Amino acid sequence: MPRKAEGVLKLSRKLISLSWNPRNLYHLATRTALFTAKQKTLFQHIWKAKRDTRGYHNAEITERQWLRMFNDQLPSLNVKLGDRGSHPNAASLMYAPMERRIDFIVFRSHFASSIWMARQMIAHGKVKLNGKPFAFPSHRVKDGDVVSVDPEAVTTLVKPGSGSEVLDFKPQPYQQPWMFIPEYLEVNYNTCSTIFMREPLTKPHNTEVPSPYPPNFHALAYKFYNRRGRTRK
Repeated sequence: MPRKAEGVLKLSRKLISLSWNPRNLYHLATRTALFTAKQKTLFQHIWKAKRDTRGYHNAEITERQWLRMFNDQLPSLNVKLGDRGSHPNAASLMYAPMERRIDFIVFRSHFASSIWMARQMIAHGKVKLNGKPFAFPSHRVKDGDVVSVDPEAVTTLVKPGSGSEVLDFKPQPYQQPWMFIPEYLEVNYNTCSTIFMREPLTKPHNTEVPSPYPPNFHALAYKFYNRRGRTRK
C-alpha cells in the first residue's frame, strides 16, 4: 500500500476513500451518523462535511489544486428529466471536475484497486490517452477522449496457467461494493478502454457523481469552499 494511502486509510481517521481496501467497508459499516453529539454548531457541520467529502475525493490533490478546479457556479438542473423538486441538491456535483481526471477514470473503470494504484499505473506508462502514452494523472480529459490501459496492468486480469495469451478475470477481495460504472463513462473490458462521454448530471432522486455521502452533506462542503474561493479571489 502506498504511504499516502496508509495515512488516509488509518482506522482512527474514519475516512472513506477511493480504494477497495476493507477498511473502507469497516468505516461504512460502523458509521452511525454524519455528525457526533459534540458537533452542534453550523461551522462544525460545515467543517465535518468538507473533511469527509475531500477525504473521499482525494487522489493526493492539494487544497490549492482543488480550489483551481472548484467552480462556485453549480450546473443548472435539467427539468426535462423531472421537476425541480425531484432532483437532489446540485452541490452533489461540486466534485464533478475531478471525475475528468485520468486517475479517477482508471479507478472508476475498475482497472485499478485504488486511486493511488491508478496514479502509479499512469506514471509508469501503462495508460494511454487517445492511443498515445500519457503520464500525467492529474490531466482532465475532454468529452469523447479515450483512456486505455495495458491489460497486463489491470488488477483483475491474470495470466492463465495454461499459457494462453488470453488473460483470465480474477475477482479481488472486497471489490464488489465498487463494481458499478458511472453513466458518464463507457467502459469496454474487451479492450481495457474507457470513453469519457460527458459531464456528470443530476437526475430525479439521483446524482451521477459517486459518493458515500448524501447531497445535502455535499451542500455543507460547498458552503465552505464557496466562501473560501471568494475570499481568495
